[in-house]
Amino acid sequence: MNRFLDIKPEVKEAIEAGKPVVALESTIISHGMPYPQNVETALKVEQIIRENGAVPATIAIIGGKLKAGLTPEEIEYFGKKGPEITKASRRDLAMLCAKGEDGACTVTTTMMIAHMAGIKVFATGGIGGVHRGAEKTMDISADLEELAQTPVMVICAGCKSILDIGLTLEYLETKGVPVIGYGTEDMPAFYTQKSGFKVDYRVDGPEILAKYFKTHLELGLRGGILVGNPIPDEYSMDPDIINSAIDAAIDECSRLGIRGKKTTPFLLAKVKELTGGDSLDSNIRLVFNNAKVAALTAAELCK
Repeated sequence: MNRFLDIKPEVKEAIEAGKPVVALESTIISHGMPYPQNVETALKVEQIIRENGAVPATIAIIGGKLKAGLTPEEIEYFGKKGPEITKASRRDLAMLCAKGEDGACTVTTTMMIAHMAGIKVFATGGIGGVHRGAEKTMDISADLEELAQTPVMVICAGCKSILDIGLTLEYLETKGVPVIGYGTEDMPAFYTQKSGFKVDYRVDGPEILAKYFKTHLELGLRGGILVGNPIPDEYSMDPDIINSAIDAAIDECSRLGIRGKKTTPFLLAKVKELTGGDSLDSNIRLVFNNAKVAALTAAELCK
């Protein structure tokens, strides 16, 4: 056992008993929305996972420990501390553990810690990817590299639509990462159901998704798989409105010279401001939807 890994007793018991567990990231709590809405959302996501037959394991770094599963008190602590917490990617783990500090887990670090703990299914909002203009900035999320090397199924609402979705899919293809559409042949675009880019395969139903991933693991294939689960139709945003807001946010981000790990939080906050909060409402709803699909799939995988 990794001496830095701390698995919540409920989660540890479920893993050892072969029961379904779903990993959740903590960046959405600390950097995704304001307090107390962030805490309310995190607890609701855990509730949805329980209602659909699985055990939730929100993943974070607290006091230098890699936590696979948080208590409600720890979620409250994360929500109140918010953006003061370091947004932790792969390069940050050793330093945070050595210094005994806190870290909010991105898709990358959630996959890493989930794999260490033996958790195979992870639900999030959207993954990072190739940023627009990356041919000049080389701004490419570490999430893509992690998908290429860590065997965890990531269920999301597609790439965040602030990204270059076409180049993100090209990058994933180069790395050999299968991209699955859950009930769709079109890659979801986070706030909207379609991006205009095709996925590799369409899968209908959690039992088929679980069978596919089980085969992927049994073959010993390197890396995980990415599942694009479209936002429910009633919460999908008008493409013209959201794309206009994204373009304006990207222009301002460029003008202000914001780069690196600060880019995504800035863009999402700006898009929320420009849409009068509608984008945040959609974000929350798509996370709920992904949590449900992840729990059902984890349950099938355990069968």
